[in-house]
Amino acid sequence: MVDENGNVTTPDPAANGADNQPQIGVISQYVKDLSVENPNAPDVYQWEGQPQIDVQFNIGSSPVSDEVHEVELKINVVAKADQGVAFQVELLYCGLFGMRNVTDDQAHPFLFAEAPRLLFPFARAIISDAVRDAGFQPLMLEPIDFTALYIQQREQQAASAAEQPVGNA
Repeated sequence: MVDENGNVTTPDPAANGADNQPQIGVISQYVKDLSVENPNAPDVYQWEGQPQIDVQFNIGSSPVSDEVHEVELKINVVAKADQGVAFQVELLYCGLFGMRNVTDDQAHPFLFAEAPRLLFPFARAIISDAVRDAGFQPLMLEPIDFTALYIQQREQQAASAAEQPVGNA
């Protein structure tokens, strides 16, 4: 190209459709597995008092292709009373995320902190509905700070790696 002063310039590759900027997007979200157990029905509906709620979650990620990753958010909720288990819900909620021009040091925090943050509100609604459909008051899980948990886990991994002896003595 020639500019207004008569100088020859090369076109900007990004303006010509070159795709070199990092891009991340949600492709799809879905329930991969859902289990609802109400093992003590109908007796459970006569129990007095509130059950103790135990919530456990786990995050996983696996590549589907070069530019697509599946992120799994597994949530296990158990409500126990003195008389036994009131209900148990296990949910494996997943999302497919497209990633292009993203380095590994950028991808890992996204897949294990930001992607679960995006999935959680939908998983939370599914669990609430499942508990309600089992005959109990809907269970609204508290929001989870996945970024803080990610940072904490990385710090713990770094600390345990520093404690590991290196070499043979």
